Amino acid sequence: MATVNGVADALDPANSSKNTLKLENTEKRDTLIAVEKKYQARWQQNAVFNASAPSISEVPPGSCSSSDLRKKQPKHFGTFAYPYMNGRLHAGHSFTISKTEYAAGFARLQGKRVLLPLGYHCTGMPIKACADKLTDDVRKFGQNFERYVDEANGADENAEAAPAPTQAETKEDITKFSSKKSKAAAKGVQLKYQFQIMLALGIPREEIHKFADANYWLKFFPPLCKEDLNNFGARVDWRRSFVTTDANPYYDAFVRWQMNRLHAMKKVQFGSRYTIYSPKDGQPCMDHDRTEGEGIGPQEYTAMKLKVKEWAPEAAKTIQGKIPEAANVYFVPATLRPETMYGQTCCFVGPKINYGVFKVLENEYYVITRRAAWNMAFQGIFFKNSDFPRHESELQPVAELTGSSVVGTLVNAPLSVHKNGVRILPMDTVSPTKGTGVVTSVPSDSPDDFATVTDLAKKADYYGVKKEWAELEIVPIVETPSYGNLAAPFLVRKMKINSPKDVKQLAEAKDLAYKEGYYKGTMLVGDFNGEPVEAAKPKVKAALIRSGNAFDYAEPNGHVVSRSADECVVAYLGQWFLNYGENDPEWQNQVLDYVKNDMELYSSETKNGFEKNLEWLNRWACARTYGLGSKLPWDPQFLVESLSDSTIYMSYYTIAHLLHSDNFGTESGLLNIKSSQLIDEVWDYIFCRQEFSQDLVKKSGISKADLETMRREFEYWYPLDVRISGKDLIPNHLTFFLYVHLALFPREFWPRSIRANGHLMLNGEKMSKSKGNFLTLNDAITKYGADATRIALADAGDGVEDANFEEAVANQIILRMFTLKEWCESVVKDTTLRNASSNSSGDGENLNLWDRLFLNEMHTLVYDAYAAYAATDYKLALKYALYDFTSARDFYRESLAAAAVPMSRPLLLTYIRLQALLITPIAPHWADYIWQEVLGEPDTVQNARWPEGVPQPDRALTAAFAYIRATASAITSAEGAQMKRKAKGKATRYNPDLPKRLTVYAAKGYPAWQERYVELVRGYFEAQRLEDKELSATVGKMGEGKKAMPFVQGLKRRLQGGEDARQVFERKLAFEETEVLGQMLKGLRKTVG
Repeated sequence: MATVNGVADALDPANSSKNTLKLENTEKRDTLIAVEKKYQARWQQNAVFNASAPSISEVPPGSCSSSDLRKKQPKHFGTFAYPYMNGRLHAGHSFTISKTEYAAGFARLQGKRVLLPLGYHCTGMPIKACADKLTDDVRKFGQNFERYVDEANGADENAEAAPAPTQAETKEDITKFSSKKSKAAAKGVQLKYQFQIMLALGIPREEIHKFADANYWLKFFPPLCKEDLNNFGARVDWRRSFVTTDANPYYDAFVRWQMNRLHAMKKVQFGSRYTIYSPKDGQPCMDHDRTEGEGIGPQEYTAMKLKVKEWAPEAAKTIQGKIPEAANVYFVPATLRPETMYGQTCCFVGPKINYGVFKVLENEYYVITRRAAWNMAFQGIFFKNSDFPRHESELQPVAELTGSSVVGTLVNAPLSVHKNGVRILPMDTVSPTKGTGVVTSVPSDSPDDFATVTDLAKKADYYGVKKEWAELEIVPIVETPSYGNLAAPFLVRKMKINSPKDVKQLAEAKDLAYKEGYYKGTMLVGDFNGEPVEAAKPKVKAALIRSGNAFDYAEPNGHVVSRSADECVVAYLGQWFLNYGENDPEWQNQVLDYVKNDMELYSSETKNGFEKNLEWLNRWACARTYGLGSKLPWDPQFLVESLSDSTIYMSYYTIAHLLHSDNFGTESGLLNIKSSQLIDEVWDYIFCRQEFSQDLVKKSGISKADLETMRREFEYWYPLDVRISGKDLIPNHLTFFLYVHLALFPREFWPRSIRANGHLMLNGEKMSKSKGNFLTLNDAITKYGADATRIALADAGDGVEDANFEEAVANQIILRMFTLKEWCESVVKDTTLRNASSNSSGDGENLNLWDRLFLNEMHTLVYDAYAAYAATDYKLALKYALYDFTSARDFYRESLAAAAVPMSRPLLLTYIRLQALLITPIAPHWADYIWQEVLGEPDTVQNARWPEGVPQPDRALTAAFAYIRATASAITSAEGAQMKRKAKGKATRYNPDLPKRLTVYAAKGYPAWQERYVELVRGYFEAQRLEDKELSATVGKMGEGKKAMPFVQGLKRRLQGGEDARQVFERKLAFEETEVLGQMLKGLRKTVG
């Protein structure tokens, strides 16, 4: 039996990263890390990242508007989603954090006041659920789990070490443990208990029992989060940190104000509605309460009641004596298309599915699956809403039937034209995990149904049914413009579907039939004959329910598991909810309009994601009875749930340091205000919802100056300039963030932009602990250092598609940055350099061509990097600011070495200075070392400015630079091609053993054929018809299509890019070609040997 010591060995957290890159020689890395530690300590010691608004003494209230103040003293306020405090930050967190970080660094270089704060999210049930599990573990096994033995698999202490638990998502989240295991894990310890999960995260066994107190989590993980981000070099103002929940009375007052105001505006309402629900927890289970099924909501059905008229013989024997003979028994199919019930010809069951007969009333019973009955138990069917069951054992059927035993049962199908009843028939594809396991058949409009009844009629003996049961008349129910009045038979025949096994084609046919019928169909029968299906559907459903022939039913539209490992259901219950969506169309349209017309969202994918979500998102349950959080002010039996207390906390950052100086609000802040003084009217004033009055001072006891100070912080830092989050938060948090900001704040303070990013893969694969392909942020920094990690994160990608952190890149960066650091150090000591500078007066020499090309390329890259940073294209910014910048230096160095000319000292010092500034947002530690210790600047590079007064790039020099590179590449490529031919034994006149001769020809003019196309494009351009399709057609008719079309497209791109038309059409090189070639001679001789 494995003791707890064996378990601890098997769950060594190092296993979670065992398959990541291993480093051998770490001397260069250690040197860079030592530099990073030095500058991190300086930044914290000097409070470099603490930012405040202009004080009311500097700019008195009323002396200028808040918008004018922001223009005069520009600011940048960016945030990312505060992390949940149930584990350490992982590399995925750091990817999102890095985007906020780079933006903050760039804004500092622009001379803005920059605020990047961070709080700690603790609201909800995950922490409480884990703490309660640990309480049980301690009770069972002792404080240090000394009584534990692994009785499940009998492993001993020498068993193969199991990797850390697989995570369903790439989150270092110990409340989201997945039981899926690799083969190695299967041989090791099964992570059945919470203490095992804690061991897998590296929590010492003797410390684990402390986590049985939910409040201990709030004290343990925030310092680790802060430590990791400081080691990352994050530019965070830690004065503004806090924990959520009522553990911090100041933040608690803020949340209660928020909910009070939303309630007063009727944005929070009470009512009964369907919601995902955990029976075990006894409360709704929203997105952040789940380990599986995030984003899944209720699927609503119409549950039909098909009364049994005559039982099949086997079923009759089974139920005999178990239900009263006079009882009404109903098969209950769940349908999404009640308007088609006129066409029912039979009812399907899964022949291998087990069904229960469940008592509803004294004389009424339903035949459905256990799963469906369990869902109905929370919808007022078997239990009252005030008395929900906690365990399935509380709901037992009076009898159980196999699907095969009920085949042939005659039932009455409400609305069906077949008044004598329809038969229960077998269907192999009925799912026991969707709907009720009973499916009513409408072969006129359902391709699946038509294919099945056709197959049953053909093979009646095989299926054990009578042929006539499957051959009831199929009557037209809905007229459609594309598929006639029998859409299903039409599509099955058209798509050549031969049997129910043609699953793929049937799925496609089903989709076509449903969309055509719903959006374009017209009813042909019933009380709503002639009406559009879209209008008739709800009317048919309502009529069925009124008549007692149907009822509402809902279930999760997918598999949902709570953090307490409970499979969730859908409950219909009274609850407090935020009235998002179509029930408040004015609010919904306000947000939708802002997203469409005013917000910067950086990508069309993000914008489309918001628009789609805003169209379907509906009411959201905002209160819980279990977990951690702030109490609902007007109904304190409830807690505000985790996605509802985190919508506008960014505004709290603006004044947090004034209220308290620790995470828990136990120590007062700069203004010495007590939490009890923060009445709702104070928040209204701070957030510009009401103006100042002496009555406010009297009621709150807060002085006018203190109130104005708090308001100044808010109205200066707000609006939020950018919110950066993972794309998975668009369906919930980010949309709620917009809804509540627009509801509570004046328009001037609405968020300006949201940047959503994809998830982060590691070495091209999804991060997985069980596969050993996982890194925490601490792992990455320890392994590669902060700057190498930051550069690799920038290199990983920028879009909403998933990015990739390559450890090989991080490892290569160590060498690159170390080598570059040493080179910079050597330059300032090098006495062999020329003194040539761009200022030719005084003692400086005139710049040669290579000097001018190098200087011009640096100017070009300064502008390119600025544009990339401004567009938040950090991979591109990294390319310009590091890779291309060092490439320009290498070209300069190699060109002058070939020409036997020393490099220019002033230019190299300019290069070093620009290199430090351009890379500062991404690699600040390296940049600060170069800035202060190599260049001798007195202050940190964090306070430096983006290069100012940089001349615009010279077009002639840019063209010459590109020409030289292209020409040199063409020559070496030509030689390489000849070498390849020779190696393959192909005929060639090239002999590498003989002396080489290189001849470069410079043409005096362009080919005559090009002139014809230049004139053609000129004509279309002057007629403003450049986009005319006729241009392409004309080019195709002129005879040189293969080479002419790319040439014409190149001219169009230059014109559309804004290049001067005269330069495009005159077609003169911007430089003297022969002169440049003459300058290249020495270098070419060396290149070709």
